[in-house]
Amino acid sequence: MAFVKDGIPHEEFAALNEISWGSREGQRITPEEDAYYHQMLKAWQDGQTSLPVEGGESPDEVAIRQRPFIELIKSKPEECILICMHGRAMRMLLCQLLNYPLRSMDMFEHQNLGLYILSFTGNQFTVELYNNTDHLKVLDAVEADKLIPAK
Repeated sequence: MAFVKDGIPHEEFAALNEISWGSREGQRITPEEDAYYHQMLKAWQDGQTSLPVEGGESPDEVAIRQRPFIELIKSKPEECILICMHGRAMRMLLCQLLNYPLRSMDMFEHQNLGLYILSFTGNQFTVELYNNTDHLKVLDAVEADKLIPAK
């Protein structure tokens, strides 16, 4: 994270850690692993958000872990806060911030380095920008320049 290397003040919060994938953590994606992953997603979409990953966490457990952090950011409505986190936990956080049930987490699309901008009115959050990647176009142009030989 470049902003950390640049010395911009930051804090780490365990509340924002990715969901624990338990015994599936770090496993190669085999057809069996992929099937298990999609089975879990389907169960969660069906509302079984208390169902944990084998040896890991459930969406309900992640949500409970995130709640103190949500209260913290609500207590600082005047501050602009950058939150960097992994996709599954981010989806759960967005559900809570925007008052959606956890079963709806997959409605929040996620791309690596995708940007959501939310505003807080004092009693509710609203989405200003949704999974935006325009900031990556500059990087794409720089990489393209490296691949095209100079004339």
